[in-house]
Amino acid sequence: MGYVYHFAILSSVLLLSSLLVDPTAATGRKLSALVQEQPLILKYHNGALLKGNISVNLIWYGSFTPIQRSIIVDFIQSLSSGGKTMAPSAASWWKTTEKYKGGSSKLVVRKQILHEAYTLGKSLKSSHLVALAGKVNDLGAINMVLTAKDVAVDGFCMSRCGTHGATRGFKGKARQAYVWVGNSEVQCPGQCAWPFHKPIYGPQTPPLVAPNGDVGVDGMIINLATLLAGTVTNPFNNGYFQGPATAPLEAVSACTGVFGSGSYPGYPGRTLVDKVSGASYNAHGVNGRRFLLPAMWDPQTSTCKTLV
Repeated sequence: MGYVYHFAILSSVLLLSSLLVDPTAATGRKLSALVQEQPLILKYHNGALLKGNISVNLIWYGSFTPIQRSIIVDFIQSLSSGGKTMAPSAASWWKTTEKYKGGSSKLVVRKQILHEAYTLGKSLKSSHLVALAGKVNDLGAINMVLTAKDVAVDGFCMSRCGTHGATRGFKGKARQAYVWVGNSEVQCPGQCAWPFHKPIYGPQTPPLVAPNGDVGVDGMIINLATLLAGTVTNPFNNGYFQGPATAPLEAVSACTGVFGSGSYPGYPGRTLVDKVSGASYNAHGVNGRRFLLPAMWDPQTSTCKTLV
């Protein structure tokens, strides 16, 4: 399949490090009573969105434990669990995507493919990610490539924590959406697993305790949430985004670093905290799971919406 484009998600820490020089830069707020803050607007560019029942195929590259795989599967299933989980829920977070034109997107895990033998090696290029995603021929689905903690990927940690994009088949066949996210536990937890690890830059505030006890995988959940929201609301580079199409701010990446009310650069905001484990979270999921999910831009209010 032919390569079309991809969007990279930068970690909150990478972006926030530049904002810490000027704390007002995160929101554009000026220290003047005469200047009003401009609302954040993601423009709709009249393209197709992903709506309805959407299959998600998981392509595990490298070594993941059964527990790690179950955490991520439970997260995806939690997004479409309806009212079956406690509030605040991952499903209510995902419901914000319904406010984007076209209605709801229900995600269903369909196939899981294991590549535990590292058949392409432990150092991958973007073309390898596209090739892995393209091996699952399931048009209309989202093919999700997940790389293990010992797999290096071009640009990983330096300029991106994950990617979403699309490939196109030969002779103009339909486009296929894909997502890639890497496990940053070993390579760069301070960049791609914040706030569960101290950031490399900025104030060295104590990290939050990961809700599922796995800094790398809980960090992956944050990046997956960001990229899945971007995929359904801007799958083919002509949906909802702000800024240049080559480096767009999307549904969640427009709200970088915000997880709860009262957030500011370097501080994720208020969260719920488990009294026993001390773990921080803001969303309940299926099978008793808890997750920390980033804020999502709400088209009705033009604000970054948090669960708590």
